[in-house]
Amino acid sequence: MADASFKDVPEIFEVELGESLTARTECLSTFRELGPPDLCHVVKSTARAGQRDAGSYHYVSGVDASSSASLAAYINSLTYAIEDDAGWFTKGSGWKVRNGCYCCFNAFSRVDVRVDVKIPGGVHAYVVDLRGDRHEATPEIWQETYLSALLRATLYADDPTHWLEAYRKLDPITTPEGELRFLQAAETLFHKGWQVGSDPEIQVATVVSNHLTNAIMKYFGDSGRYDHAANLFEKLSAKEPEVASLLAKSYIGMNEEVKAVQIMAAAMKQTPQSYTLLHVQSDFLRSKGNFDWALRLARQAVNCAPSEFVTWEKLTELYIELGQYDSALLTLNSCPMFTYNGRDAHRNLPAARIHLPPKGQIVGILPERTKTEDDEADPALLRLPAPGLRGTWARAYTLLTRLVAKIGWDELLKTRSAVFVMEEEYRMQKAQTDHASTSSPVIHEDGSVTLDGQMSNLSTKDADDNASTKGVRSTTHSPSLSQANGSDVPNGIPTIRISTESQREAKQQGDAEQSDTNGVHEVEDTTPQAPSDSLEKPVQAVVGEGNEDTNGPSPSQSQHEAFSFSNKRLCERWLDNLFMVLYEDLRVWTIFRAEVAHFKTQHVAYRKTGMEWEILGELGLRLQHKEEAKEAFQRCLDCSRYSAKPWIKLLDTYAEEGDIQRTLQVAIRVAAYQYGEYTEMTYPTQIARCLFKLGQIHGHEKIRYTLISMGLPDPVLKIMEGYLAYGTTFKAEGYNF
Repeated sequence: MADASFKDVPEIFEVELGESLTARTECLSTFRELGPPDLCHVVKSTARAGQRDAGSYHYVSGVDASSSASLAAYINSLTYAIEDDAGWFTKGSGWKVRNGCYCCFNAFSRVDVRVDVKIPGGVHAYVVDLRGDRHEATPEIWQETYLSALLRATLYADDPTHWLEAYRKLDPITTPEGELRFLQAAETLFHKGWQVGSDPEIQVATVVSNHLTNAIMKYFGDSGRYDHAANLFEKLSAKEPEVASLLAKSYIGMNEEVKAVQIMAAAMKQTPQSYTLLHVQSDFLRSKGNFDWALRLARQAVNCAPSEFVTWEKLTELYIELGQYDSALLTLNSCPMFTYNGRDAHRNLPAARIHLPPKGQIVGILPERTKTEDDEADPALLRLPAPGLRGTWARAYTLLTRLVAKIGWDELLKTRSAVFVMEEEYRMQKAQTDHASTSSPVIHEDGSVTLDGQMSNLSTKDADDNASTKGVRSTTHSPSLSQANGSDVPNGIPTIRISTESQREAKQQGDAEQSDTNGVHEVEDTTPQAPSDSLEKPVQAVVGEGNEDTNGPSPSQSQHEAFSFSNKRLCERWLDNLFMVLYEDLRVWTIFRAEVAHFKTQHVAYRKTGMEWEILGELGLRLQHKEEAKEAFQRCLDCSRYSAKPWIKLLDTYAEEGDIQRTLQVAIRVAAYQYGEYTEMTYPTQIARCLFKLGQIHGHEKIRYTLISMGLPDPVLKIMEGYLAYGTTFKAEGYNF
């Protein structure tokens, strides 16, 4: 079967013929948003008697899905890609593509469009619904399918969570005419954009907050060509007043700020309750340094959309920038959190074998894909829970790291304890309430009889229940960290346990629990504690679900002063657990920096494996230590480890710094990794975005001459010049100087 492989196309050979198509049909009802990448299935056969047919498939994006003819043309192109092992005096293997099936998910109508191609023979197009029934493909279905395929190719171009084996990525749009078709389709289906879903941080997709608008802004924004987006939104704003927020954002991207302000002012009279419009205004005022006005707009946005995470997130960011850290923490505590559902994906099937042919000369500069000692890491680094955060949990954690970067860990703990009810305070208040309560009966109007103590407990419980809902109005200070107590957390962050002597004793008594939500597991630290003694461990806070601990205060804490919780709120359990995640990150980072300082004073080289440097670099980025993170990623490059992540992180860093030489050197490596993974697309990719960012400052000619001066091999130079050629074809900003 080795002779049945394609020369330069990855593929997965099936165990049972057609099982990939059957599995896709069964999974159709599980696709919630844009759907998975397109699936191309082919059957190969020979003329030999008794030779079994071979079925294989691969995933692909970027293929023109506007008609059955364009999809059939892609399958036909595969007929020329089969390995030909014919020698001087022997015939070839005789493997030919007998038929193929191309599957493309329509995210608007929630159906799968399929094209069966028989070679030789005809082309048959049909639609498979969620129940597996077949229907006829209409022109409206084809237009929706075409746009769905473009949205997937645009939004998932650089998405590391959307990685698949044998996934081929092609350029979705290669000519200005193709771009015009994209704009026409987007204009026609714009009113249906909410049907394709939105980012996980958006609870309810709207006409302006969905994957369609995100793809339009990404496609034109990455190349600085906001004028095309502005023209589209100008037409749509006449029918949809809310589109004014996207139009204003486009004009700001074009540096037409006066026109953007005029549009926002006019739109506010029509749609004063649009939180997206309020956010555009708030961001514009932030860019001008007017944070007080921006804060007022962000508060109004929260009032307009209190169930959306992004409105509370924006308000928290402004409180942080204004130095109102107590209000920032209270606002963060009020954020609505959503369960992260993940991307739509195919079901993994056991493969007979996987064929991954080498792709071009550029991949020769990459290290071998063999596991070495540089792929190993300390278990304490591998167990860090923060990399597993997704969706709103990851965004909330980013806000928390911004807070700790601004004021430091100790001050954050003080702010937290000033805002939230701590466990010891709760115990003391509860003990005093129990002591003051009496057992005298109370007769109610309805004839029921209760004890005074029961009434007191009920009122205390009601006060606790209402505390978290009244919390945003408080302007007091923020809190001290908490240790998770091992209870299950719905829709949220798992509990994290840092082991101490007392906890280890409790564990011997069988009081340990584990919770797993959104990809984060309970972890127990086993690393040395000495270097991190200066990092104060968080104290338990009373979480929003209530606290059942009825133990009284210890003698040293039994002060009989009255506690008032009127200016304190209950900490949500997910935020309490995020503090523990932050503590884990800070503890590991403190140990790492202490070790670096110690080795420097001893004039000894500090050594880590490539995997460890990579994890530490990501940890530095999470904690807002960009310079230290850059140094860790640079140290990672000294190891011969097959990993694109450090190169990808450094590419963004050097592009932000405006360093042309280093950006190009790193971009060549990233391009090699992309071609090694069969990403043959030029735009929209991270490399194109970074090069166009430099082009806006230095011009494309300077970048082109710098490439030539590097003396690259012709195949490598041709690939890198392809990005600049795209900028010339589509007239990206900086292409003409």
